[in-house]
Amino acid sequence: MQFDLSIFNPKARSLIGLDISSSAVKMVELASDGKGGYRVERYSIEVLPRDIVSDGNIVNLEAASESVRRAWKKLATSTRDVAIALPASHVITKKIIVAAGQREADLEVLVESEANQYIPFALDEVNLDFQVVGPAPSSPDEIEVLIAASRKEKVEERVAVAESAGLKPRVLDVESYAVLAAFHLIEAQLPDAGKGQIIALVDVGANVMNLTVLRNGQQLYVREQAFGGNQLTQDIARLFSMSFEEAETEKRRNNLPEKYEIELLRPFLEAMALELSRALQFFFTSTQFNQINHIVLAGGCAVLPSVDQVVASRTQINTIIANPFADMVLSDRVRSNSLLTDASSLMVACGLALRRFDE
Repeated sequence: MQFDLSIFNPKARSLIGLDISSSAVKMVELASDGKGGYRVERYSIEVLPRDIVSDGNIVNLEAASESVRRAWKKLATSTRDVAIALPASHVITKKIIVAAGQREADLEVLVESEANQYIPFALDEVNLDFQVVGPAPSSPDEIEVLIAASRKEKVEERVAVAESAGLKPRVLDVESYAVLAAFHLIEAQLPDAGKGQIIALVDVGANVMNLTVLRNGQQLYVREQAFGGNQLTQDIARLFSMSFEEAETEKRRNNLPEKYEIELLRPFLEAMALELSRALQFFFTSTQFNQINHIVLAGGCAVLPSVDQVVASRTQINTIIANPFADMVLSDRVRSNSLLTDASSLMVACGLALRRFDE
């Protein structure tokens, strides 16, 4: 799903996936491997100073742009075209069913009419886009259309950060859709490519845990809980007398004194596993489903040592760490060990980088 920012032919040039989260700026650039797969050209992560991004809002545009600029310099690329994303909380989405075979212009009129009914803002205050999902499940004569709308100020904020960093936004997506695009690469790694299996995709970021339960690529359930890695970073900063930024960097490097694991890491992982167990219980009690086949951990907290073992032990469910790059070729510029460590936190950036290959 995208809000078109300009005419862009993805296959004509390179594209960087740019993810501006509350804790870091992440960039990924992919290319074709020439055999129907992908090659990781380069990636970078730049830790953001605290409170630059809060609840998905860019609080300090200048500081955010400077971090994006530093991340781009680390990337050492000549590519300036980027795909960026809005948090799902900033986007209103709705699926509608319409008659098949309509012209684009007629479809636009229908979408605007529908949008008028459920968007609580004047249409001239929002960026609106739509995408045909496919045939309607109930009728071959109808199609399903996904509508997405966001306040213009939210769109302009992200665009301004990229442009101030000297980059050219070409595609604007939604973070949750970018994650799902990257998830399809992980699903292929599961037994029988995950067919017919119920998979819990758990993205644990700095402040929020997002649970998405899927089967055969269809969302069955979505839940958001207030739990994230910032609490651990704050505890590290307090225990070892560091700044928040230093604590975040050392946490990512897993470069802390021995008592960190006993006093902070282990209790945090147990708390995270407990939060996830509660989220899964909500899924079981509010749907007809009573089991999960696999848990896939993504987000910044998925890079923490032994997190998959702690979650598997608590939930008794097969748990893996998300790695959308597992089947990709790596360029000489990418260190495999570093990418393996960072992969789970690069889901949004990877999904955005995949937009280069849109048909």
